[in-house]
Amino acid sequence: MIVSTTPSLEGRPAKEYLGIVTGEVIVGANLFRDLFASVRDIVGGRSGAYEDVLQRAREQAIAEMRTRAATLGANAVVGVDLDYETVGSSGSMLMVTASGTAILY
Repeated sequence: MIVSTTPSLEGRPAKEYLGIVTGEVIVGANLFRDLFASVRDIVGGRSGAYEDVLQRAREQAIAEMRTRAATLGANAVVGVDLDYETVGSSGSMLMVTASGTAILY
């Protein structure tokens, strides 16, 4: 299944628009990761632990969106947008949302 941030696929006109599809993932950060990220912030550099969590969450959100599109009979999702938001009383959880339009081309 093609997933694209563009509103259409060049050379492949949409035969049918099947609707908006989304995928959402909420992940929590654990205490040790927070501690090491704080140390990195003080010393400088990138936080590989957080980057790994963020990458996995993004991939899972896109996979969930693809699954929902396939359920509708789509073979592509266009206009994909990724959103990131902290949730929870202390902002200790990260929500990643992927949304787009399922199409049949």
